[in-house]
Amino acid sequence: MSRRATIRTAHDDAALIARALEPDNTDEMATTVDDGAIVTRIDRETTSGLQSTVDDYVVNLAVAIDVASTARAEQDDRPTDTGPVSDYDTDTTHNE
Repeated sequence: MSRRATIRTAHDDAALIARALEPDNTDEMATTVDDGAIVTRIDRETTSGLQSTVDDYVVNLAVAIDVASTARAEQDDRPTDTGPVSDYDTDTTHNE
């Protein structure tokens, strides 16, 4: 008989957090986004295995949320792509 846990975490950027968690998922885990929440299902054969996996997941979740929050706080309204930059004035006619 397998043991199961479902962890549902609401977050403003659930898709971002889910993508950050995905690389750490084991074969016994599945993470999806459902109605603005990260939903992770864990299925393990033993209670101790389930507990260990849930503990690891919760730590990874906390780190992902902290990193996303820090990154969001560092963002500003300046554009990241200003297009081609050149000192050459294309509007001036040069007679040589």
